Amino acid sequence: MKEDLKVYNSILELIGDTPLIKLNRITENLEGDFYAKVEAFNPGHSTKDRIAQYIIEEAERKGILKPGDTIIETTSGNTGFSVAMVSVIKGYDCILAVSSKSSKDKIDMLRTMGAKVYVCPANVSADDPRSYYQVAKRLHQEIKGSVYINQYFNELNIDAHYKTTGPEIWKQTEGKVTHLVACSGTGGTISGTARYLKEQNPDVKVIGIDAYGSVLKKYHETKELDPNEIYPYRIEGLGKNLIPTATDFDIIDKFVKVTDSESAHTARYIARTEGLFVGYTSGAAFQGVKQLAEEGEFTENSKVVIIFPDHGSRYMSKIYSDDWMQEQGFSDTENLVGAEPIEFVK
Repeated sequence: MKEDLKVYNSILELIGDTPLIKLNRITENLEGDFYAKVEAFNPGHSTKDRIAQYIIEEAERKGILKPGDTIIETTSGNTGFSVAMVSVIKGYDCILAVSSKSSKDKIDMLRTMGAKVYVCPANVSADDPRSYYQVAKRLHQEIKGSVYINQYFNELNIDAHYKTTGPEIWKQTEGKVTHLVACSGTGGTISGTARYLKEQNPDVKVIGIDAYGSVLKKYHETKELDPNEIYPYRIEGLGKNLIPTATDFDIIDKFVKVTDSESAHTARYIARTEGLFVGYTSGAAFQGVKQLAEEGEFTENSKVVIIFPDHGSRYMSKIYSDDWMQEQGFSDTENLVGAEPIEFVK
């Protein structure tokens, strides 16, 4: 009898069911238990695989997306990679409008996956015709048979995490999770995950991580977009200069802001202590946890889940480059990438 092969039909079947990993050394002075939801285990190495697959397959199901169509998206890099990856498997053309703040590593990866990339200036207003939001809209209007995913204003962004990330965390913690800590950019990850967890237990506390230079924290507190909050910052995929409707602000209990420098240092420290090679926003997420711990947020009974959104390989020319860190004024003598000299054997 022929034995069934243990194989997958495509890499899309590997999306989701990412591991929850207990953090040990980096949390040894903190009260409570801390677990990282490591989204780099997705085949596209980020949490954005979930929304790319879900939104595209929903568009197919509804007849919005048909063979030969072109998929267009606005991205800081990760969503673009995931959209390009799904497009390759399903046979669609892919066009991406990318912020110039995105690392060269990310942009090169997008082009490698066959996407056509438009790099747009990062430090312009959202309604500027050069912004990646407006460039994507223009391309969608110009290209017949195109579908614009529009993750910042797409309710399906939330639904993808409500149906996958939330249930996974609830099952993995056996319902014992007390806190969810996640970065907020489009807001889909934190909103969808939080919506599911709070349906299971309304006492789960949901904390969003925002960047200095972003409007999200103040908007959450005042329901007003304050342009004075907006200024350039370096973290990719975190914070916004507009209010995404894919963020359910009512389900988030509070926001914490983190700096570019501390987030970069913390990402490096995670690699040095936990052996997890994570991206810039993962460093931001754990930096937020450290600040919350200093404020007395956690107790010995806390079970804290932190979403680590992507993999460190996308930041080799940025936070994992000693030269880049020094250029930004982010001196880091403890976690130098080149701390151990290379020995050349002759």
